[in-house]
Amino acid sequence: MKTPLVKPNKDLYHNQMDKNKITEAFWIFLTRVFTLFPLVCLFALLAKIVLEGYGIISWEFLFQPPKDGMEAGGILPCIFGTIAITLFMILMALPLGVGAAIYLVEYGGDNKLVRIIRAAVNNLAGVPSIVFGLFGLGFFILFVGRNLDAVLNTGLLFGQPCLLWASATLAVLVLPVIIVSTEEALNSVPQSHRDAALALGATKWQTIWTVVLPQARGGILTGAILSISRGAGDTAPILFTGCAYFLPHLPVTELFGFIPMVNPFDQFMALTYHIFIMATQSINVERTLPIQYGTTLVLIALTFLLNFFAIMLRIHFRKKLRVN
Repeated sequence: MKTPLVKPNKDLYHNQMDKNKITEAFWIFLTRVFTLFPLVCLFALLAKIVLEGYGIISWEFLFQPPKDGMEAGGILPCIFGTIAITLFMILMALPLGVGAAIYLVEYGGDNKLVRIIRAAVNNLAGVPSIVFGLFGLGFFILFVGRNLDAVLNTGLLFGQPCLLWASATLAVLVLPVIIVSTEEALNSVPQSHRDAALALGATKWQTIWTVVLPQARGGILTGAILSISRGAGDTAPILFTGCAYFLPHLPVTELFGFIPMVNPFDQFMALTYHIFIMATQSINVERTLPIQYGTTLVLIALTFLLNFFAIMLRIHFRKKLRVN
């Protein structure tokens, strides 16, 4: 006896397809909204800062020190201090972060010590920035600095807040970013490239230096870019470690009596701290509001400029790698 064939219900099928299309269109629309929302917020914030701060930007504002209780004049010491502390921070953090990532990926293997180090790095990334500031005060200034002064008999040269210890504190702050991004860049290099170099007689370090690191430079510079943005825009770590309320002069000294150089043992002004002071400690906040917006605009432009140089460097290395 033959089983009768069941005819498909075309109307039910089409109704289900229509429901699926509507559901899919809804979720696509929702994800687009979620994507566009932060972009709209970003552009609205940038537009507000540009419109409010553009009018005060001038040569005097950029190249003169503050005056009249910081209600007039310019922000040159703040710009100089921000650039100096960011460059010092990168010079300290990049070698340490890259070295730590090389050990974790190339030498550490998969053991308990490496797992503990990775857990510590991940936890370090979640520590509030004010804690880093207190750490910098207690460790770099009171412990390292005061002991160096006692050993070298230098009075109070190392054991006081200065640009050097503020940069070191920011370097510790951005270390997790550099370590994680460098690890990902090193892991992206194919293992076959390492095996080929070792098969040709290269040592482990020669393989890392000549094969792995050139291919990972793009990812390493990505970590540097992210750390520049994080370090240049943070205020809490430098509150206790070297940033000053008002310094009309630049932290510059003369090496051998005639070569100008940044003085790492001097205090400095920073754009982020200047904005904080203008917003919270000014006698007349309304009068200093244009200065706050102008300083914020300069800080954003300076951060973009530093990131731009790092991005250009990354593009250069990537083109060089393709050519080779």
